[in-house]
Amino acid sequence: MTRDDSDSKDSHTRNNEAPVGSWAKLRLLAATPRTGRGFWYGVAIDLLWPVIMLFTRPVWRGLRNIPRTGPVLLVSNHLSYIDPVTVTAFVLASGRVPRYLAKAELWRGPVRHVMAGGRHIPVDRDGGGAGGYRQALQALAGQECVMVFPEGTLTGDPDGWPMAAQAGAARMALRTGAPVVPIAHWGGQRFLPPSARLPRLLPRTTIHITAGPPVDLDDLRGGRLTAEVLDTATKRIMSAVTAQLADIRGDQPPGAGTAG
Repeated sequence: MTRDDSDSKDSHTRNNEAPVGSWAKLRLLAATPRTGRGFWYGVAIDLLWPVIMLFTRPVWRGLRNIPRTGPVLLVSNHLSYIDPVTVTAFVLASGRVPRYLAKAELWRGPVRHVMAGGRHIPVDRDGGGAGGYRQALQALAGQECVMVFPEGTLTGDPDGWPMAAQAGAARMALRTGAPVVPIAHWGGQRFLPPSARLPRLLPRTTIHITAGPPVDLDDLRGGRLTAEVLDTATKRIMSAVTAQLADIRGDQPPGAGTAG
């Protein structure tokens, strides 16, 4: 049986690291990093932050697991088109400005100035994504925070569990040695369902976001990046994301506890 998201007395709410109260939520915006945003990315953050903070109930845990300096690769499940907004708010509160790997089509759409201004990384999936991969490696070499949705799209699982992931995040982690921090979130799909054009502002939706400790990939580093190594690393990364999500939901993913 899953945890009721409206239960404000569960352990997640008691350990909430998100600001409490409208003014505290807005004051945190002033304390988040200003450099590295770019003009239009910064404008989008400043406009969307109040909406997210005032019309949702954010429950955050594990902010300390995101290192304040140095390269870091953040990986997350993907439930709703609002995820980049809610997850960005969470990451900014940790003191980092995330750069996203995202489909190249966004650079030809209405948010192209936001994507370009934030120095996000376009991935041309028709072209194999090699250019985006190289840019991501450069960003990590430059001590930046790179954000990836490894599933590549919204989950198709009917119960909202993560799907099998692509190997790009694992490849970047093993090539660069950057720590991989798993992030899981739940509730955004209720605030903005995949089929909806506008968010459901009221009643306010509880959105849980949790960052876990870095995924242990040490035994896989330093050798050849074979298909087997990449598959093992990818499964570890997604298992860590899924474990964080299971903890948020108070539920077990399909196949948990079975042999094999």
